Amino acid sequence: MNRTGRKEGSDPLGPGIPRERHETIRQEIILVLKVFGPLTARELSAEVHVREREVIDHLEHIRKSLEKTGTPLEVTPPECRKCGFVFKTRRRLTKPGKCPSCRSTSIEAPEFKIHA
Repeated sequence: MNRTGRKEGSDPLGPGIPRERHETIRQEIILVLKVFGPLTARELSAEVHVREREVIDHLEHIRKSLEKTGTPLEVTPPECRKCGFVFKTRRRLTKPGKCPSCRSTSIEAPEFKIHA
């Protein structure tokens, strides 16, 4: 089970929402983030059944589209598990490789959310 309370690989929209309503992966990602967010790219990947790298690419486009509508893509910044350093000014949506403060590679991934 994942944080959304469903088994990995199950239909992200559940049995009550027909899949054919959602034409693109980006629309599906937006819906999942509105309903279940905040989620990491890895969790989103499992929900919409695409690779994590593809999710990051889609999130970049989603962020630009949402900025035009005035609804921001909320990003909880990555944080070092060892020293607690928070990557507040980071614009990239990927997880950093290592902490600039303590050089640790144990870093929490950023989480994404869209308010409905």
